[in-house]
Amino acid sequence: MSFNSKELQHKIDNKTKPPGSLGRLEEIALKVGAIQESLNPKINQPHILVFAGDHGIAASGLVNPYPQAVTAQMVLNFIRGGAAINVFCRQHHIQLCVVDAGVNADFENISSGQFIPAKIGYGTKNYMDEPAMSEQEVKSALEKGKEIISLIYAKGCNCVGFGEMGIGNTSAAALIMSVITRFPIEQCVGKGTGVNSEQMEIKIKTLQKVYEKHIAAITHNNSAIELLRTFGGFEIAMMAGAYIEASKRKMVIVVDGFIGTSALMIANKITPGVIDHCIFAHTSEEKGHEKMLHNLDAKPLLNLQMRLGEGTGAALAIPLIQSAVNFVEEMASFETAGVTNKE
Repeated sequence: MSFNSKELQHKIDNKTKPPGSLGRLEEIALKVGAIQESLNPKINQPHILVFAGDHGIAASGLVNPYPQAVTAQMVLNFIRGGAAINVFCRQHHIQLCVVDAGVNADFENISSGQFIPAKIGYGTKNYMDEPAMSEQEVKSALEKGKEIISLIYAKGCNCVGFGEMGIGNTSAAALIMSVITRFPIEQCVGKGTGVNSEQMEIKIKTLQKVYEKHIAAITHNNSAIELLRTFGGFEIAMMAGAYIEASKRKMVIVVDGFIGTSALMIANKITPGVIDHCIFAHTSEEKGHEKMLHNLDAKPLLNLQMRLGEGTGAALAIPLIQSAVNFVEEMASFETAGVTNKE
């Protein structure tokens, strides 16, 4: 039997409440039902995958106040359970996995089941000089992202949020955004990990030069793969592959912030329709994110003025999605409760 959204809408409307009185929770329930093609939407074994990778440009210090070494240090912090994303995942019973997509460090003797070694390389090349990745590296990262989704799907997960860690990755996201949306670089570049006004000016000028250096080749190829190869990071490429596979498996995808949305834009260019499986967690305080969301006609659930990354926005949104499907499953209808409907 094919899915009929009108039937699910009727089921939602017939719960013991005035129609529409649960606001956006009703909208979310309908969306999850459409993604799962089910009149009985469910969230099972929710996961957040934090993809970590380093960016060659970070070694220059021109776009990042924190040194590149912080990426590896934060990966260890995730594994030890000490980051914000750990706190939120523990609180809401979300399974967290940390993926080494391409950190410029070796992680040895890590026995944690949360850690997934998937290193494509020790950080990307510096796109001030040359494209960040080879075409083969991009393809490998995309495939690895797909494999990781297959792994958690096999464990019963049908809802996944993506986080990231990588010093310099807001710059990559800003460049990707500028190419896809055609907004000028200065409208796409934000504070990242907390640059001051002087550093911000240097960051914008640096990325403008990078954009001008590569835009002709990207435009000539007119390819999302070429855009990813030129400006992306291993973690962004792996996220893009994960988005594609998760949509193929009809999983509920919870989109986090600025970098996660840039990876989605790439994924949706490679495989149109990926976005139809997505629920947008929040509006990041990162400067370009609101424009990104508007470009995608996305309606995020939260606006908490966050810009941490790590998937923290997704971790806070997943409980709302769970509440939406739970009321559909567990709330009485007018008939079963013996409550008189307005008709």
